[in-house]
This record gives sequence, C-alpha cells and structure tokens, in this order.
Amino acid sequence: MVKAKQLVFIDFEFSMPERNRVPKGFFPEIIETGVVVVQNGKVTDTFSTYVKPSAFPRLTNRCKRFLSITQNEVDGGISFQTLIDYFNQLNSKGIEKVVTWGNMDMKVLRDNCAQWGIVFPFQAQFVDLSMEYKRFFGDQNQTGLWKAVQEYGREGVGKHHKALDDAMTTHHIYNLVEKDKKYLDKAEPTTIGDRIDLSKLYNQLA
Repeated sequence: MVKAKQLVFIDFEFSMPERNRVPKGFFPEIIETGVVVVQNGKVTDTFSTYVKPSAFPRLTNRCKRFLSITQNEVDGGISFQTLIDYFNQLNSKGIEKVVTWGNMDMKVLRDNCAQWGIVFPFQAQFVDLSMEYKRFFGDQNQTGLWKAVQEYGREGVGKHHKALDDAMTTHHIYNLVEKDKKYLDKAEPTTIGDRIDLSKLYNQLA
C-alpha cells in the first residue's frame, strides 16, 4: 500500500512566564494546537485543540492576556501524549512536509518531547515558511505571519494567535508563494522596456 503524501501545516501556542518572574526550571509548554492537512492541493483535515500543561499547569496573566486564552480552556484540553498520538497517526499515513511559520514550533515540540521522554513524532521534511518567504522576497528581516499575508494584499484567516487560524494562514501563504514560484519559473525573458523605467528616461531627455 502506497502511503499518501500529505503536507501538514502546524501552529502551536505556548505557555509563557510573567515578565521578570521566570520560575526555576520553566520551559514553554504547548497549550494550543492547530493543524491543517493537505493532500493533492486540497485540505483533507483540520485539527484544533487545547493541550493541558503539566510542568507548570497554572497559566500566567501575561499568557492569558496575550493569547486570549483561559485557564478553564487549557484545563479541559488533551494531554501532551494524546497530541503525540495524533501526530503519530498522521505520520503513519505518510507526510511529505511539515510546514510552520518560524522554527519555534518544532523547537518547542522537540523540547516538550525531550522533557517527557517521548519520541519525536515526525521524520518528514521540515519547511520554515518564514525563511522561504524571506529568501524569496529578499527581505532583510524575518516577517511576521500576518504581516506577510497583508503584504500579499490579503487578510489572515480568523484571529492572530489562535493556533488553527494561524495554521490556515500559513497554508494560505504557502499556496501564494508556490504560485509565485511557478509564475517566475515560467516567466518569459524580459524586454529592455521591462527592465528600464522609460518614464524616467523620457524625463531626462525632455
């Protein structure tokens, strides 16, 4: 049986300490997950859940304000092991790429797995779309997710810092970038008129 080649877009939200009051041994825990699964260019599944933190179960006021999240929401979330079980199910079906905006999502996932002695679930190719976007457009600085989609003249999906909405927005930008790549690959050689701003030339000659 041939495994499906899926693209998996992931966004996590993490716990965070109060400013200038970091508890001893603190590490960010995944507290919300958004996943978009794509096969043959079509979204075949979405997954959205809160994840109950274990090491530092009480959310800080800073975290709740920044993410618009409540203690009750995360208390009702799934366990981290259940999240890993879901990822392992996806992996068993075949994943071509795992796409995130920035590298923090996979770093925190790896760290959380290491903290709890759980095997990291993915063996697929990882794509940091923010770096692809930076290289593609020649930006000197790394661009935020929602700024990037606005630069395309579009709007993000739903609310920023809601995991599934950010995963959907990442998928949206991925499609736009891939479309632009194909357009540039097929673009015909430019004429001299395309390369020179003729209006400036005419003004100089006037």
